[in-house]
Amino acid sequence: MISVESLHVEFGIKPLFTDASFVVNDRDRIALVGKNGAGKSTLLKILCGIQQPTSGVVSIPNDTTIGYLPQVMILQDDTTVREEAQKAFADITKMKERIDHMNQQLAERTDYESADYMALVEKFTQEHERYMMMGAENYEAEIERTLTGLGFLRTDFERPTSEFSGGWRMRIELAKILLQKPDVLLLDEPTNHLDIESIQWLEQFLAQSAKAVVLVSHDRAFINNVSNRTLEISCGRIIDYKVKYDEYVTLRKERREQQLRAYENQQKEIIEMRQFIERFRYQATKAVQVQQKIKQLEKIVPIEIDEVDNSSMHLKFPPCLRSGDYPIICEDVAKSYGSHTVFSAVNLTIKRGEKVAFVGKNGEGKSTLVKCIMGEIPFEGKLKVGHNIQIGYFAQNQAQLLDESLTVFQTIDNVAKGDIRLKINDILGAFMFGGEESDKKVKVLSGGERSRLAMIRLLLEPVNLLILDEPTNHLDMASKDVLKEAIRAFDGTAIVVSHDREFLDGLVTKVYEFGGGKVKEHLGGIYDFLQAKEIRELNELEITVRTGQTASPLPSDQKSVADGLKEDKPSSTKNTSYAEHKERQKQLRKAEKAVEQSERKISDMERRLKELDDLLMKPENASNMEFVTEYTSTKKALDEEVERWEKLSEELDILSN
Repeated sequence: MISVESLHVEFGIKPLFTDASFVVNDRDRIALVGKNGAGKSTLLKILCGIQQPTSGVVSIPNDTTIGYLPQVMILQDDTTVREEAQKAFADITKMKERIDHMNQQLAERTDYESADYMALVEKFTQEHERYMMMGAENYEAEIERTLTGLGFLRTDFERPTSEFSGGWRMRIELAKILLQKPDVLLLDEPTNHLDIESIQWLEQFLAQSAKAVVLVSHDRAFINNVSNRTLEISCGRIIDYKVKYDEYVTLRKERREQQLRAYENQQKEIIEMRQFIERFRYQATKAVQVQQKIKQLEKIVPIEIDEVDNSSMHLKFPPCLRSGDYPIICEDVAKSYGSHTVFSAVNLTIKRGEKVAFVGKNGEGKSTLVKCIMGEIPFEGKLKVGHNIQIGYFAQNQAQLLDESLTVFQTIDNVAKGDIRLKINDILGAFMFGGEESDKKVKVLSGGERSRLAMIRLLLEPVNLLILDEPTNHLDMASKDVLKEAIRAFDGTAIVVSHDREFLDGLVTKVYEFGGGKVKEHLGGIYDFLQAKEIRELNELEITVRTGQTASPLPSDQKSVADGLKEDKPSSTKNTSYAEHKERQKQLRKAEKAVEQSERKISDMERRLKELDDLLMKPENASNMEFVTEYTSTKKALDEEVERWEKLSEELDILSN
């Protein structure tokens, strides 16, 4: 479908990538991966013809259609949702108008025997058959199925698009592209504005209905469920792996290890040849052998090793003050806008140290409740923020609120206070803004770079309650991994609003589901929540059937919410394995907690031993038996705790594997 040969792209004197060649075939599901700024979005623009390469050829057959969804679009506001979606069928609409016009002519004319009339009949028949073959009679049903799959309600179809947020209007554009059924879909971060259920619907659509797909996404679960091939842009090269993302990660590691071994063997061979040449260069009896070695050396082609971009975001939240036992308590909290109730009777308690997720469709009130907690909007009911709480807040639009006229350095320098100002360059370097990068203007930064810059602002002051509203949008996978580990290691409490299943997996221990004006609590991780949700829906379906009510058949593209989960996630039809999985997860969390508690004890005892050491070094305390006794007992307790920690760590490793 698309053939790329010897593609070369430069910005200034630095090449973005060189000598790239690959082919996009029918039924390919290509994940385009690489760090932020590697050139993923640029390559998509080149494939769809928006941007031209410095050199090279992109060949696309004349009859091949391409649908392109960029990260940012200029959207129209003069139609309803349905009318905007119908634009995808503009050709079919024109065809129907032509058929209706010919039908009217056939009804009005009476010259049935004339050649002109017979030609009109033949043309009408051909056009009508073509119209029916295109499935044109069902396009309204397709529009409804696609819009509802992407999260719209049927009551939304007649609403003006101007009433929707930018994220929802992006969904309309995505719906139009999917409805056009292009030969090649180019999707740049399509999941950024979708909730979990819409992402899973899109996964099913791309797997079952799309012809060829090239997508950029930082949602690891999404690209792994969709892809069957991976193109990596790394350090100026494009490498083609004929496998899905998870397998690519393994193959890439193995490939580099093989290259390293081959490189080391080649270097050893080169050294031996040079040593032979130097040793026997001036001996006449070895002249022929020396010349052979020199020729062999000249013919050696150096083995190249794939460069690994080791730059990553080193994120560490500073130590925080101990908060009260219950940072957030909601009692009958409600929020309405006029006659529209966002949610009501919200009762929840978040304990100190908990990591919880807010999930649900867009518009169900996740960000609204966050704003209530932050005191940004009025609400009904009682919402108590606990004692000694210091909140760090990362909003969805945080990156867009940055002053575009400032440089990266100025952005941080303006908010940094005290001694932290002396470390600004170190902090920027840890977030991949080292050297000349810190002099860039904010207006030229990519979405991912802006998100990283906004995240730095969050780190400048110690907090004990993190509220992160879609923190992973525009972050690359390496950055998301580091952020995830930092939140897991965070001493305080965290509320994470996210649709990224992979990011939430193993991070949160409680899920709050927003929907239908209510907030429901689910204990366990994100996959426990999805599994429980599937079982509940199936039970409700069975109850409906037993009571004799007519149940509408579920469309094939609206499978259960657990489709696309990891292979090792339990199936709802295997209740025993699910129970075992849940018990194993419970044991794993318990083991992790025991290891963390043991590590804290060891840290506290080591700190106390150092304090006692310093005290006993002073002459006046040399004979203080109280200090000596405490030192001895603490040392003994430390040794015992270290042994206990080793045993707990072994148990944790067994459970993890």
